[in-house]
Amino acid sequence: MLAGTEATAIAERVEKLRSLLNEANYRYYVLDAPTLPDSEYDGLLRELQAIEVDHPELLTSDSPTQRVGAGPVKAFAEFGHAIPMLSLNNAFSEEEVAAFDRRVREGLDRMDAAIEYAVEPKFDGLAVALHYQRGVFVSGATRGDGARGEDVSANLRTIQSIPMRLGTESPPEWLEVRGEVLMLRRDFERLNEAARSNGEKTFVNPRNAAAGSLRQLDARITARRRLSFFAYGVGRIEGVSLPESHTAVMDWLTALNLPVSNECSAAIGVDGLMRYFHALGARRDALPFDIDGAVYKVNSLADQAVLGFVARAPRFAIAHKYPAQEEITQVLGIDVQVGRTGALTPVARLKPVFVGGVTVTNATLHNEDEVRRKDVRVGDSVIVRRAGDVIPEVVGVLPERRSMRDLVTPEFPPFSMPSACPECGAPVIRLEGEAAARCSNGLSCPAQRKQALFHFASRRAMDIEGLGDKLVEQLVENDLIATPADLYDPSKVNRESLASLDRMAEKSAENLVQAIKDSRSRELPRFIYALGIRNVGEQTAKDLARHFGNLDALMAADAEALHEVPDVGPVVAESIRAFFSEPHNLDVIERLRQAHAWKDGEARRIAVGKLAGKTLVVTGTLPSLSRDQARALIEAEGGKAAGSVSRKTDYVVAGAEAGTKLAKAQELGIRILDEAAFFELIQHGDNTQ
Repeated sequence: MLAGTEATAIAERVEKLRSLLNEANYRYYVLDAPTLPDSEYDGLLRELQAIEVDHPELLTSDSPTQRVGAGPVKAFAEFGHAIPMLSLNNAFSEEEVAAFDRRVREGLDRMDAAIEYAVEPKFDGLAVALHYQRGVFVSGATRGDGARGEDVSANLRTIQSIPMRLGTESPPEWLEVRGEVLMLRRDFERLNEAARSNGEKTFVNPRNAAAGSLRQLDARITARRRLSFFAYGVGRIEGVSLPESHTAVMDWLTALNLPVSNECSAAIGVDGLMRYFHALGARRDALPFDIDGAVYKVNSLADQAVLGFVARAPRFAIAHKYPAQEEITQVLGIDVQVGRTGALTPVARLKPVFVGGVTVTNATLHNEDEVRRKDVRVGDSVIVRRAGDVIPEVVGVLPERRSMRDLVTPEFPPFSMPSACPECGAPVIRLEGEAAARCSNGLSCPAQRKQALFHFASRRAMDIEGLGDKLVEQLVENDLIATPADLYDPSKVNRESLASLDRMAEKSAENLVQAIKDSRSRELPRFIYALGIRNVGEQTAKDLARHFGNLDALMAADAEALHEVPDVGPVVAESIRAFFSEPHNLDVIERLRQAHAWKDGEARRIAVGKLAGKTLVVTGTLPSLSRDQARALIEAEGGKAAGSVSRKTDYVVAGAEAGTKLAKAQELGIRILDEAAFFELIQHGDNTQ
């Protein structure tokens, strides 16, 4: 190690080289305006690498030399998001966009005003969060299920457009940047060209290529695949105040050397949104990256805070999707599938067709009424699209092509739903007012049993890794399991019984046994959702767990008690009561209880917190807490964080520019708390009673 003047000179040279290389990376990968020839860039990089080898004490994690990727890891660690990464609701027509705008104006109590929106492309990539501490990149994660993602920090370091150090001398103490990892079209073509040259399998589309590249366990592979990143927002932030609008936030991120799309802009009202949508669509094929729509966000951050969120999406933003790609193919047959709740769904078996980047062989026909409305018949030529770019759907029939069939082939009759379940032969019933016909055999039907077990083990429920649909099918068909409780019975599910199944080895069996054991740590909301109660989704399961505190209280609740839970109406309440009135379900739950299949104590602990039984609404901008952080504190103390003010509200926590919720609370005489009073309540409870 050197000392004195020579050491200082070397350290200064290192900083100079890093500055030159970082600036060159920014101009090449972000601005697309390179200033250094490749040969000169390579020479500077080699010089820096040589100095760092000779003086390892000067090597830092944000050096340009550290982007080549580390060696393989065994698996990605789970990463919990401090503020959930929510998805967006979708609009597919101008009418739906107008309805969104109307809801915004109603929520802001500005029915006669034109709202300013931030507008930007909806990238077709993979959502990630980047974390900077005092301006230096420290970690990054995928969105995952919104609450938990995968720590892909090593792979994100290899993406040249992501700065390892922010371009400011006064960085925030902590900054979470949210955006999209994608692969530019030119880089996608290069990747597939190289794969073809090497006789390797090519990728179907840039999104699949980007997702597969980012989730490589060997970061050196990611480094070779030229991924890109575009920022579209911020999450957790400490040590700095944000500007007043989303567009100003994007300008601020640009000033920090973070890549932001040039297609980001602002628009006024529905007319402005539609002009942007059509203009962007006209340029869609010429863009350097794939998009599947446009995103509209209320531009004012204060207005965003007033509007808040629904269960899994913000009220202040929406994704406006372009029409899905459509192709014409032929119906080879119509099968009927039986779902978890017994619903029978007709599915068209199709002549394979390439739609929206994938080969489609099946498409949903939804229900009997839809099949009859569209008059879909075996042999028909039909238009197929990926509805919402996800689920293949038969949009319509081309009846004029029926006359072009082979005259020897007779006309196929209209479709009709079978009167007996195709899986178990039990009678099929259709209740008045319901679109779906259902098998009447409950879990005695093998198909319902399989679907119920698959749902129980799914990621958002008990998250039993490795228990996929194919394995569930084998377990049921081999009479190893019939209910979720059987999963926790070691006499039925063990290494030996699992290893005897097709495509299961000793190690796979051992991993699944451990995954089942690990699932016992799941908390009550997940367990309630895993039970598969009809009409009870994730958010309702959370509300039920928070309200009742433990499963026994929920099971004993009558309709009146259930109606006290927010958003639980007569239909949901009846579904819950019907589920817990079924002796078979009670037997399964008791066996799961004996197996300690869930953590009931956590919900009880929350239920007796300092805010137990209290409903609070957070509105406006608080000095040091985000709305999500305030809600988390409320829920941690057993309280209910509601989204709207009513006579059932106990407190309203109000910050700057609180708006209509504060006015309604004052009108109803509800106690108003500032942030200091809220902290006092959290710490000591309500001492006024």
